[in-house]
Amino acid sequence: MTLLILGLILFLGMHSVRVFAEGWRGSVRAKIGENGWKGLYSVVSLLGFVLIVMGYGAARENPQILWIAPVWTRHLAALLTLPAFVLLVATYVPGNSIKAKLHHPMVLSVKLWAAAHLIANGMLADVLLFGGFLLWAVLSFRAARGRDRAAGTVYAPGRLGPTLVTVAVGLVAWAVFAMWAHRVLIGVKPFGGG
Repeated sequence: MTLLILGLILFLGMHSVRVFAEGWRGSVRAKIGENGWKGLYSVVSLLGFVLIVMGYGAARENPQILWIAPVWTRHLAALLTLPAFVLLVATYVPGNSIKAKLHHPMVLSVKLWAAAHLIANGMLADVLLFGGFLLWAVLSFRAARGRDRAAGTVYAPGRLGPTLVTVAVGLVAWAVFAMWAHRVLIGVKPFGGG
């Protein structure tokens, strides 16, 4: 559990600098330069991610069960991740209406992904992992919207073509992950046993 907690602190901590320490972030970037900051951010985030994967894997070998989730919650979580995939894709497809309307679809994607997984998983490690990401996403979204208001950010309206591409790619990515990749990478089949 120590590796998981340390990984979460590093990964979510680095991703929370803009939420809690914008001034410090700016001063460090000024000292080490933009590329230096990106390198530091990447190294700390990657180290945190590796520790999360290792720690979560170790926790699954010796689970501390807090509750047993009914089987149907697995299916509900799998369905809730469908819009999470669409939101994730909306982050990267220029000109789509989803990003134009919601402004920060990646953070909303993480929020939905984390909430969906909290519904279906009852180990202590699950609560730490998905609860940590959910809390981060709530605070990050709030901070990002606050920065938008302060800066007077205006998002260009979306167009139908990019929005349809966003939804189609999100649906295909979700189907591949839900029907195949989740089992291969995580060892759990969202729709079925295992």
